[in-house]
Amino acid sequence: MTSRSGSTGSRGSTGHAVLAGVVCGLVGFTSSFAVVLTGLRAVGASPEQAASGLLVLCVTMGLGCVLFSWRLRMPITMAWSTPGAALLAAATVPAGGFASAVGAFVVCGVLLALCGLVRPLERLVERIPTPLASAMLAGVLLTLCVAPFRAVVASPAAIAPVMLTWLVLVAVARRWAVIGALVAALVVMAVQGVFGRLDLATAAPSLVVVAPTWDATTLLAVAVPLFIVTMTSQNIPGTAVLASFGYRPGMRGPLLYTGGATAVGALGGAHAINLAAISAALAAGPEAHPDRSRRWVAGVACGFTYLAFGPLAGIVTAAARSAPTGLIETIAGLALLGTFAGAAASALGDASSREAGAVTLVVAASGVTIAGIGAAFWGLVTGVLVLVALRLDHRRRA
Repeated sequence: MTSRSGSTGSRGSTGHAVLAGVVCGLVGFTSSFAVVLTGLRAVGASPEQAASGLLVLCVTMGLGCVLFSWRLRMPITMAWSTPGAALLAAATVPAGGFASAVGAFVVCGVLLALCGLVRPLERLVERIPTPLASAMLAGVLLTLCVAPFRAVVASPAAIAPVMLTWLVLVAVARRWAVIGALVAALVVMAVQGVFGRLDLATAAPSLVVVAPTWDATTLLAVAVPLFIVTMTSQNIPGTAVLASFGYRPGMRGPLLYTGGATAVGALGGAHAINLAAISAALAAGPEAHPDRSRRWVAGVACGFTYLAFGPLAGIVTAAARSAPTGLIETIAGLALLGTFAGAAASALGDASSREAGAVTLVVAASGVTIAGIGAAFWGLVTGVLVLVALRLDHRRRA
């Protein structure tokens, strides 16, 4: 009798782990796909190329979740680089068009893979001052996070219900706030007849291969910042989240996979994948399964959930393209508010580097372009110069 009861409890816990993985994938996709589409379109992707990129991202991160979780028996979850997509959304179309951006994605993937192969390179990235990396990210996110508040003034009938839904859910069910806002947006679109105008015959996703071109300015403006935010805001924190629950998969394997998948997936329009950070806790925590050795099931379930979203990439992209003005930007901005708050707190929390962080943030948010290179790169450069000046002044006073 005891054995039968224990077996039933084990099956129930396994089912709970599957549910936790599905929720992890659901939250990961729905809470930030708008950011990805906004970012790809900002650097010149056509609707077909953006849909292809979304498809490739779903497949590569889904396969990564399944393969690593099953092989290592750990809840290894992967995701697209949401901070990286936000960085793209604040950028401009490169001189060489989307093909130049794809070349930058390839280089970013190579750099990620090299971090797995060359330990000193990984250590070099880890030595980038966290406040400055966070400030660069916060500056990039700031312009996106103000979008909902601008949109609600321009189109209150379409945007206000979305923001009100988000606000109510922040108070009663914070985890579901962005998903609830997305549901409200879908209701608004249905009321305005958007779905009736969709051509479902052309909404099937297809792989669109983009031949990369190589431009030094684009590499500095896109590849380098994309690599830095993906490593410092995703891969390194993602490893820390896993370690906090007792899992230490090592960086080599995940970096080789995510870097290689990013480099190859770039040819299909995808920007970057990495270890999941915030959503990783949904699959790795005790809520997924009381037994640490069984939580890998949640990682596998998360992967299959991402794979299931892949065929929907075309429909999602078509709906986003037909949405009322400002609606997709509103979802993206609301989804990034928490990330912005964390990045800003990290940027300005340390008094010794606060001024450097502030300079990095405001330059990155300024949108300035110098020699064809965007504000994110110049924000980091300026912040480093200010930090060096502050440290020299401190030494002089000492």
